[in-house]
Amino acid sequence: MNGCIYVVAAALEDPRGCFLVTKRPSRAHQGGRWEFPGGKLEPGETPVAALARELNEELGIRVLASRPLIRVRHDYGDRRILLDVRLVIRYAGEPQGREGQLLAWIHPQAMDPAVFLAADGPIISALRLPECYLITGADPQAPDRFLDRLDRALARGIRLVQLRAHSLGDEDYAGLVLGAFRLCARYGARLLLNRDLASIRELPCHGLHLTARRLTRLTHRPGESRYPVGASCHDARELSHAERLGLDYALLSPVRATLSHPDARPLGWLGFAELAEDAKLPVYALGGLGPDDLEQAFTHGAQGIAAIRGLWPDHE
Repeated sequence: MNGCIYVVAAALEDPRGCFLVTKRPSRAHQGGRWEFPGGKLEPGETPVAALARELNEELGIRVLASRPLIRVRHDYGDRRILLDVRLVIRYAGEPQGREGQLLAWIHPQAMDPAVFLAADGPIISALRLPECYLITGADPQAPDRFLDRLDRALARGIRLVQLRAHSLGDEDYAGLVLGAFRLCARYGARLLLNRDLASIRELPCHGLHLTARRLTRLTHRPGESRYPVGASCHDARELSHAERLGLDYALLSPVRATLSHPDARPLGWLGFAELAEDAKLPVYALGGLGPDDLEQAFTHGAQGIAAIRGLWPDHE
């Protein structure tokens, strides 16, 4: 993005799961809006060094550890920016508004993108999503066995589940949804349904997932605005369409060769990174991955990893 302003920003979390935001002074560009703390990269600085300097100057804290969260490119008309956002894992000190700025700690679910800088919308989406995304696997025709597997996955910490059971008829699928929804509610997890939209209007869920085929047929975002909606994508065209619809995330695949899609050409991590780099929404890496690939995923611009076999417990 030639001629753009490189900006670093921090996602700084407190023990309640709230994140620190600051209000821009009225005289500044986009004044009066909320933003995530940070600032411009100086010549010769790395993003990590720039973030450490900015947070010390603005908030009086020392960054001890951080990781990539999301990179956002945005054109405001009068200026273009590349926003490099890092999740601060550990820091020392108590944040204070050392430049007179107003501070607030807000939970991601309570953040209203309309009062933030326009470029910050994808950051809010990223903070609302976990790093591991489970796509359900074997045994949907055996509900008890299937739900036992789901229970064990949730007990291990999974908090976002896509119910994928294409082989079931509508009645059996509806019954499986009820059991899965109860389990997810018990653990505080969210259940996303992957099904023809007309057939699931009356079913309980926390959001929707679109196949690439359903994605390309849509002209507007489906579902209720408070629900997360995502889609499966395989190339730049599908990612761009997901952005135009205002979706909350995308699954981009396959990173590696998989048994479920043996004929699909793998993107590899470099191919994934090239596509994710230009996306304006959080992108999960999918295809032959598991929890051990998280660091690699973060390094290449992913929200995290999505998986069937890598996250779906074996039958015991």
